[in-house]
Amino acid sequence: MKWQLKAKIQNLISLLPDRLSYETYYLLQRKMGALKSIDPTKRLQAGIQTWKYLKESGFDPVNKIFFELGTGRTVNIPIAYWLMGAREVITTDLNPYLKKELVESSLSFIALNQEKIFDEFGNLLDESRFTELVKLARVKTFDLEEFLQTCGIRYIAPGDAARTHLLDSSVDFHTSYTVLEHIPLETIKNIWLEGRRILRESGVFLHRIDYTDHFSHSDKSINAINFLQFSDTNWQKYAGNRYMYMNRLRHDDFIREIQNMGFKVLIDQTEIDWNLHSSLKKGIISLDHQFKKKSLNVLSTTSAWIAFQK
Repeated sequence: MKWQLKAKIQNLISLLPDRLSYETYYLLQRKMGALKSIDPTKRLQAGIQTWKYLKESGFDPVNKIFFELGTGRTVNIPIAYWLMGAREVITTDLNPYLKKELVESSLSFIALNQEKIFDEFGNLLDESRFTELVKLARVKTFDLEEFLQTCGIRYIAPGDAARTHLLDSSVDFHTSYTVLEHIPLETIKNIWLEGRRILRESGVFLHRIDYTDHFSHSDKSINAINFLQFSDTNWQKYAGNRYMYMNRLRHDDFIREIQNMGFKVLIDQTEIDWNLHSSLKKGIISLDHQFKKKSLNVLSTTSAWIAFQK
């Protein structure tokens, strides 16, 4: 589907009353979008990657408490944390997107593909917890609340990550995976301020950010930074809705704000698309004036892992 058509559909659906809007968009995703078939592998891999970055940075995530920003439709990242030994995962979302049937489908996939899942986790997997998870997948009547409680997952939605009401210094790790690009900068700063309050002194923020134009994920006729050609006003017309809002912040913007807030950067790992880099250097890709002064490396950065401490 061409990205302009997708944008129009999203804008129209976002005008509906909240509950009807959520359900309509969900049905479209199930019929034609990313939710047409359920395979939790990528989200489990996201949890595993996050866990590995923490371990490689000298932190032990076992028996620790995670705060996840942006739950989404399933809880596969929290499941991954639990399968590797997390004590509890508090996961919150501004919108109540979580779907029981998708959680159940994810568990069924795991139960039917146990060898594949074992391979993904390797020696990080807590086998006793995995056995318990498979048992939960095979119950006749799936109870979402019971499942969440068994796996130490506390789901809060609608929730405000800038006002969590959690106790001071009660969380070990504050994580997100391809979420921050969908949040306005001032809100992100407030979320980090709240994160500073709820994190222990030894706690860590760890975020993966996707800097690409998300329309390019389904419309291969556009490049990964197609959205940088538009002014803020014009881009708002396309993606100013709840389903595809993207702040278009670049990697240097995030690093600057993190440092301005007094945090210490521990991990700053970027992925650069060198084809984009070449096209930008040749002037093939057009840019709005607000992005023209940025370096080619920043403009061609498509994703990053950033970890920081207070």
